[in-house]
Amino acid sequence: MTLAGSALADRILGGWLGRIAGNMLGKPVERGDLPQLPLGGAPWTRERIDRYLRRAGALPLTDYVPALEPPPDPVEFELRPEWQECVRGRIDGSCRDDDVDYTLLGLHLLETHGFGFTTEQVGDLWLLRLPYLQTFTAERVAYRNLTAGVKPPLTATLDNPYQEWIGALIRADIHGWANPGDPRTAAATARRDAVLSHTGNGVYGAMWAAALIAAAFTADGPREAIEAALERIPPRCRLARTVRRAAALHEAGVAWADALDELERETAGLHWIHVVPNAAVITAGLLYGEGDFTSTIALTVRGGLDTDSNGATAGSVAGVLCGAAAIPPQWTEPLRDRVRSAVFGFDGARISDLAARTHRLALMGARRLAPQPLAD
Repeated sequence: MTLAGSALADRILGGWLGRIAGNMLGKPVERGDLPQLPLGGAPWTRERIDRYLRRAGALPLTDYVPALEPPPDPVEFELRPEWQECVRGRIDGSCRDDDVDYTLLGLHLLETHGFGFTTEQVGDLWLLRLPYLQTFTAERVAYRNLTAGVKPPLTATLDNPYQEWIGALIRADIHGWANPGDPRTAAATARRDAVLSHTGNGVYGAMWAAALIAAAFTADGPREAIEAALERIPPRCRLARTVRRAAALHEAGVAWADALDELERETAGLHWIHVVPNAAVITAGLLYGEGDFTSTIALTVRGGLDTDSNGATAGSVAGVLCGAAAIPPQWTEPLRDRVRSAVFGFDGARISDLAARTHRLALMGARRLAPQPLAD
């Protein structure tokens, strides 16, 4: 890690701001069955997202998703229930989301137990700090197993059909920020966190994301960071093969939309919250965004699937690559330097304070890994 103190602090703040902004961008159009709609509604596919944005006059997408006025037909364009807190012109600080809750929990984990934390300590903090009803899919199963006295790693496998979904990946950012330029350590600590609730590609997704973010601190662009992250997961796992395929399509000059069509065909049959197709969307957003913050999060969210989670991860990487000072103000100013959270003790925290605390962790980690002088 070769960044100086002030540059490192700016990159870490960029990661925090990028994660929260990307999450907020994707939240109104997060794909789902939306059962509250008349006739059941329709999921937010890529085509539906762009149709909405086109009707709103918001293509190219350079700011938060706008609300259509007058309100659209809910059967065609029903936004997520939280839309009034996360659309353009109505954002006043971030709204609560699990994609940010777990980042805060990860910060608390490292501050409380250090880099040598155990998987059991991750579970203990969930029970102490995170409300059960704010967990979903694999995390909710693991939480339920913890309350029944089940110990890791059985918490990840007992009655858990979500073991390879995206939940562990969305918990990985803090491990990348706290280990800047050290993707190996970032992946190792993310794995220790992930195995509480996930197995297989679900764990590899967390390792890949943490390594990707750690590598972004010193990489010469997103492609180099992606390649460094791939070195930290098994090369023949499905996640690695899919990320390499996305990179190959980009390198071959295939257009972004055509590349996503091909990746969608190759991951057909996997649930829209499965980690593999979402990693493909994140990879495409990073590569076709070419290091530009706005283009990266816009393309990633327009890529569909788990839009708020994908926007958050891509925003984190892009924010680290460019630094907080280079993020355009339309993304950061509405956040008011405040984060909402269901994590006990963190609601209303200042984003700048969270970034400063993360910076201290990163400096502690760098000192821990520095060569020690030989004793006399």
